[in-house]
Amino acid sequence: MAEVNGQRICYRMCGIGPPLLLLHGFPQTHMMWHAVAPELAQQFTVITPDLRGYGASSKPEGTEAYSFRHMAADQVALMQHLGFDRFHVAGHDRGGRVAHRLALDAPDRVHSLTVMDIVPTHLLLDQLSSQVATAYYHWFFLAQPYPFPETMIAHNPDAYFESCLLGWGAARLSDFAPEALEAYRTAWRDPDAIRGMCADYRAAIHHDFDLDAGDLDRRVTCPALVLYGADGAMAQAYDVPATWEDRLSDMRHAAIPGGHFFVDQSSGETTAVLRRFLSDIR
Repeated sequence: MAEVNGQRICYRMCGIGPPLLLLHGFPQTHMMWHAVAPELAQQFTVITPDLRGYGASSKPEGTEAYSFRHMAADQVALMQHLGFDRFHVAGHDRGGRVAHRLALDAPDRVHSLTVMDIVPTHLLLDQLSSQVATAYYHWFFLAQPYPFPETMIAHNPDAYFESCLLGWGAARLSDFAPEALEAYRTAWRDPDAIRGMCADYRAAIHHDFDLDAGDLDRRVTCPALVLYGADGAMAQAYDVPATWEDRLSDMRHAAIPGGHFFVDQSSGETTAVLRRFLSDIR
């Protein structure tokens, strides 16, 4: 645990070499990197935290506290706490949105940025199609006022969050390691974690959309990698790399076999592409 930025952030660290921060998404925890982190730790110092509101990290009250800006500030403070002034950052899903905001707010801290299976937050919300609204209905369900979604989810957290793991393209429960599933279930059965995840989605609509609107003319200038699931909902609805072209100055991209949760489904391919990109940056 690290007490940083007014929060308690749970993290793991392993390996030796340049620092690499890996950020998980919804509804997972740092355990999503269980197959990737040990491999990358052969060349990098890998840090895998739980985002605020998730896992064993703190879960503050309110909505604004869950903006990607605050989540990104947690990670900058954590890396500073660990002695790393500059680092690579990669994030999947919500973690990718945190990573993008981190690169905008603290560009001097970021060697490289990798975002996984997301399109920019502002674009998704501003140009919402019926196809995306149907596939990503959870954005709007979770963002409903407290305590409506919390009450509904708490009736059977496993059923709800497992339905999320099986959504957004070609996933089965067998794609997820038993130890990872057990960690996720333990985490999401906590009523405060349910509240934190709902607040995350509320903040995206009520705070992050406006923050991103103010940065539409800015580009992340460090080397960037866009990864996405070849069979995922985002790849079906968008030309994913094209959505990032006006936001990333130095972009590479690759499709990974699988759906939204390709990191679990194709951990070897994910690791190989990440290693190749990061080694080029080194």
